[in-house]
Amino acid sequence: MKKTVPTFVFLVVLVVVLVAPAHASVSVDSTVEDNIKITYNLENLDSTSYNETMTNNQFNSSTIPNIIVKNLEKQNLTHVNYDFQPNTYDNATKTIRVSFYLGGSDIISFTINRTAMRKTYQVKTEWRKFQVNLTNSFLIDFTQYFAEPVEKWQKPNQTTYYIETHGTGFFNVLSFKITLPAAATNVQAQGDTITYEIPYFEDVFLNSPFLILAVLILVIIVALIYRRVR
Repeated sequence: MKKTVPTFVFLVVLVVVLVAPAHASVSVDSTVEDNIKITYNLENLDSTSYNETMTNNQFNSSTIPNIIVKNLEKQNLTHVNYDFQPNTYDNATKTIRVSFYLGGSDIISFTINRTAMRKTYQVKTEWRKFQVNLTNSFLIDFTQYFAEPVEKWQKPNQTTYYIETHGTGFFNVLSFKITLPAAATNVQAQGDTITYEIPYFEDVFLNSPFLILAVLILVIIVALIYRRVR
């Protein structure tokens, strides 16, 4: 009888673990270069939501970038372009991955300071606020989850902004990460706009004394070759 109680408790715990619904989560990774590479990971969905989303013709690779572009057009931001990749589906983990590129001067712009030999970039991130239907009855409101201005996000390092929120509905954890170029300096955020500086290597090279030296060496080599040929 003493052995029966621990065995019973173990079986109860095992049943709870197997039956209890797992919490779904969303993680968004965005990497800034000349454009922004964005990946939405909808992870650990329940079987019903996963299967319905996967077979829903209204949700495809272009759904999210199309919504973003239309939202920006309503704000008279029309200099936006995008390119998308096919969605991927992981049946084992019930994960849907949506990846695309977002660019254009209304997303990323820069000015050049030739005196300081620097480029100052401005990256706008308001595009992250939108709603999308995965199915007819399954709506995700990223406007609500990621409403906090970027300037108030965590900054794990000099070139990264990060936020994590906890939902009370279908999704338990939602996170968003923005990664800037490794060479970025003087990184700042005001509201939802990130600014940073990058060395302007074209001017750095043209104003370098090594360029003059390289030209002189090249002239000497050409002259020597010319003499030998004669």
